[in-house]
Amino acid sequence: MIRFQPRCVCMLGLLALLANASCSQSPPTTPTSAEAEVTESTSVSDNATAESQATAIEYHNPLSPEQITDGWISLFDGQTLYGWVSNEDSVNWHVADGCITSDEGEKGLLHTSVPFADYELQCDFRFDPGGNSGLFLRTKHVPENAQTDCYELNLADDHPTGHTTGSYVDLKQTDEPIVASGDWHTFHVTLDGDHSVVRLDGEVVLDFTDDQPDGPRSGFVGLQRNQGKVEFKNILLKPLNMTDLFNGTDLTGWRKVPGSQSEFAVEDGTIHVTAEKQGFLETEGTYGDFVFQAESICHRDPGQGGEPLNSGYFFRAKPGTEEAPSHGYEVQIHNGWEGDDRTKPTNAGTGAIFRRTEARRVIPSDNEWFTTTLVAAGPHIAVWVDGYQVTDWEDTREPSDNPREGLRVAPGHISLQGHDPTTDLSFRDLHVAEIPEH
Repeated sequence: MIRFQPRCVCMLGLLALLANASCSQSPPTTPTSAEAEVTESTSVSDNATAESQATAIEYHNPLSPEQITDGWISLFDGQTLYGWVSNEDSVNWHVADGCITSDEGEKGLLHTSVPFADYELQCDFRFDPGGNSGLFLRTKHVPENAQTDCYELNLADDHPTGHTTGSYVDLKQTDEPIVASGDWHTFHVTLDGDHSVVRLDGEVVLDFTDDQPDGPRSGFVGLQRNQGKVEFKNILLKPLNMTDLFNGTDLTGWRKVPGSQSEFAVEDGTIHVTAEKQGFLETEGTYGDFVFQAESICHRDPGQGGEPLNSGYFFRAKPGTEEAPSHGYEVQIHNGWEGDDRTKPTNAGTGAIFRRTEARRVIPSDNEWFTTTLVAAGPHIAVWVDGYQVTDWEDTREPSDNPREGLRVAPGHISLQGHDPTTDLSFRDLHVAEIPEH
C-alpha cells in the first residue's frame, strides 16, 4: 500500500488559496448553475436580454497567461457554483475557503453544465480518513454503470473491490492500493479517445485503454459526494484534439457571405476585419455540438474616443445570404462596461449570447488579445473568456430552424462579423472539436 505524503503547494494553488481564503459561504438549499451563494440570479426567459446580479463577486482567475494562450479554462471561479449542476438535492454542495465542498446528504454528483470529450484535467482534492468520493469523467447526469456511464476516478483509502484512490471503479485498479486521505493532492488526467492517463501529484498511477465498444466518449465532469467530507479546488480543463479552422495563410475553408460590406484579409497570420457596413465570413463546414476556441483583438484608437468596437462569433447559423446573412446564435464581442464596474456590460458584454444573456463580467479590454471558449451542447451554451466562465445558458424556447427565433441544435456554420465603419479586429488560432454523443 502506498501512502501519498502531503505535497508542497504549488505557487498557483497557493495564490488561489490566499485569494479565496475569505470567501466562505453558507450552503445553498438547492445548488444550481446560478451564483446562489453570493448573488441573486434569474432564469433567462424567452426574450430576456440579461442575467441580473445583486452582488458582484471578486474576480479571480487561477490561470497564467501561458495557460490561457494554451487553451486552458477554469471550471470553478473559487467563490460560487456558477456553471455547476447537482443531481441530488440533499447534498449540501457549497463553497468554503475557496473550495467546492460537501459533508452531508445522499450519494450524488455536482457536475459541469456542459459536456466535454477529449481533454486534460487538473484538480486539487482533499477528503477525510474513512471517506469515499470521486472525480467523474465523461459522466451522465445520473450514472448507473461505472463501466459505460462514466469513468469514476476514485477517492478512497479502502474499497471492497480494491479500487482505491487513482483507480477507475469497475475498470482498472492502480498497481498498489493508495492511501491519500487527510492531505491536499492533485490529479492530472489526460483523456484522449479511449486512452486515459492519470497522474497523482505528478506520478503516473493509472494507464488505461478502454476496449469496450460502448465506453463513454463524452460527458460532464463530476464531483462526487459519497461518504465523509470532501473538498475540491483549482479545477482546470484544456480541450484536446481541436481541428484548425484557419491555416494562417489564406481563407481556405471559409467563404464570404453574399452582400457583405466588410473586408476579411489575411495579415500576419490573422484574419483582419474592417467594414463599411455589416458583413460575415463563414466556415464551409457546419457544427452542432462542439467546443470552439479563438483569439481576437479589437484595434481601437483611444485618442478617437467613442464606443468600444463591436463584433461577434456566430454559430449554428443557417447559410448566409444577402437577404439573411446572420441567422445564428451570436457570442458577443464588446468590451464595454458602466463606469468602473465590469459586471455591468454596456452592450451585453464579450462572451454574452447576444439578445439572450449578458456576460456576468467583461474580462478583456480593447487593444488586448483575448481567448474565447464556446461549448454548445444541445440546448445548453457556455462561454469562457480568458478561461473565466461568463455565460451559462440553456435555450428553453420552442425549436426553430432559425436561432434568432427559437432553439436550434442542428449543425450550422461558424462566422465572423464585421459590424460597422468602426470595425477593426483581428482573429487568430481558431479551432473546433465536435462533441460526440455519450
